[in-house]
Amino acid sequence: MRQAYRSRSAFILGWVWVAFAALNVFDLIVRYNGKASLVALAVLAVLTALVYLAALRPVTLFTETALVGRNPLRTTTLPWESIEEATVSHSINVRYDGRLLRLWTPISGARERAKAQRRGAAPPRRGRFDTEPVLSPAEQAAAQALAGKTHADWVGEQIAERAESARRREQDAGPVRVSWAFDSFAALAVALVMVVVAVVAG
Repeated sequence: MRQAYRSRSAFILGWVWVAFAALNVFDLIVRYNGKASLVALAVLAVLTALVYLAALRPVTLFTETALVGRNPLRTTTLPWESIEEATVSHSINVRYDGRLLRLWTPISGARERAKAQRRGAAPPRRGRFDTEPVLSPAEQAAAQALAGKTHADWVGEQIAERAESARRREQDAGPVRVSWAFDSFAALAVALVMVVVAVVAG
């Protein structure tokens, strides 16, 4: 079973940009007027390539056998047994074979961290009588478990737990695979071609 973790807001905004760019490309082709249209197409191509790299491509995947980190220019596949440690700062940092993989998503921003800290704090009393609803023991335990934790913290914990579970099974770790993101380079190549065409046409 595959589980995917990404920045939801970046993913949504990325597809909104793609739709916006597609409509503009159609309009520029229909109303083509030479150099100005080519320059506009080149700008759209460059921005769309950057949006794809930064917002649409990054994802952290959990599979049965491995953690897959898709960053803008590379994809790293780590068998769970090969993971030594997972820590969270601004990003999730995964150590394996003496090396470090920084996952691009989910990230823990300062605003999200502050919100998590506030969520874990006790609500202020409002006056003489406590009118706040009383939480059950199970609800209190859940609130304490989540207190001060961001989505990135939770995903980092899941990575550490899966890695520990895999190591306890004492199976041989499969190979670590790191590959270049050919889709990203293709997007950049298209953008570069459009820039060259716009310059040459001038």
